[in-house]
Order: sequence, then structure tokens, then C-alpha cells
Amino acid sequence: MKNLGKIDRIIRLMVSVVLIVLYYTDVVSGTWGILAMVVASIFVVTSLVSFCPLYTIFGINTCSVKK
Repeated sequence: MKNLGKIDRIIRLMVSVVLIVLYYTDVVSGTWGILAMVVASIFVVTSLVSFCPLYTIFGINTCSVKK
């Protein structure tokens, strides 16, 4: 079941790209760099599958429903 809308997916991918660039340009390094890469990875995966487990827990759905 999808719960991420198109805009939400695009924002997550853009944030992922920014975090990856910050990591590889050594702006963010060490523990914060690892955390940034983990968050970026999670955002990429959730964007590709259009599903966020946290949204399910909190009852959030940004995916438009077609009737």
C-alpha cells in the first residue's frame, strides 16, 4: 500500500542528494556523516517504493487516492 505522494517523494530524493553531496565533499563527516548517509539511504528506498513505515504508524498519507 502506497502512502507517499509525488511531491513527498521528490522532496525526499532532493534531501537525499543534498546529504550525499555533503558527505562526499567532507562537509559532514564522522558520526554525523554516517547518520546522513543512513538517512539518505532510507529516504531513497522509501521514495522508490512509495511507502514510509513511520507514516503508517502516525496515520499520515500524502498519496492521492484515485476514485
